[in-house]
Amino acid sequence: MILSSMGKNGAILALFALLTTGAVATIFSLTKDSIAEQERKQLSSQLQEVLDAHLYDNALYEDCALIENDLLSARDSQTVYRARKNGQNIALVMRHVTPKGYSGNIDLLTAVFANGEIAGVRVTKHEETPGLGDKIELRKSPWITVFKDQTVLSTDDKRWAVKKDGGNFDQFTGATITPRAVVGSVKDAVLFAQQHFDDVFAAENACLAGQL
Repeated sequence: MILSSMGKNGAILALFALLTTGAVATIFSLTKDSIAEQERKQLSSQLQEVLDAHLYDNALYEDCALIENDLLSARDSQTVYRARKNGQNIALVMRHVTPKGYSGNIDLLTAVFANGEIAGVRVTKHEETPGLGDKIELRKSPWITVFKDQTVLSTDDKRWAVKKDGGNFDQFTGATITPRAVVGSVKDAVLFAQQHFDDVFAAENACLAGQL
């Protein structure tokens, strides 16, 4: 009797698991295209924040290379999007990460033109202190916009530091570590673009229908 009852319960649980798995699979199948489209829209919006859409005519989120380089990240490969117009190589839009934030990693997106000038910079993820370090967000402060039209003259360009360290960039009151980390990371991204611009455009396309 006990074994029979256990067998019934086991069969019920197995049927329930099967039905649940089937339901999840069905929901995923029905919504995956919508989710993918929302992700593409979000990515396109991010890219257009740092590089005006009128400046390129390719589908930027479908044209990228995966790059392993310490100037972009000391640990992981990063996605670099390639902007083209009328067959010309216009700009690189680079994801890059600095681990030197006050509270850990700061993820950034920086666009650099072929001549080495910055088109725009945005912070895409961070855990900096609210009211202090979070001024790197555009919605909290216009500070991040100071990089536009800037360039790096050399690896030892003294301008690329916060004013407390003798450079040109403002720090935040009570939070020097965060802007120092961002300035250093943006400088590295520009140096990468200057040194590898043509190489990145020549690399194999790593984007699959905008999934990166």
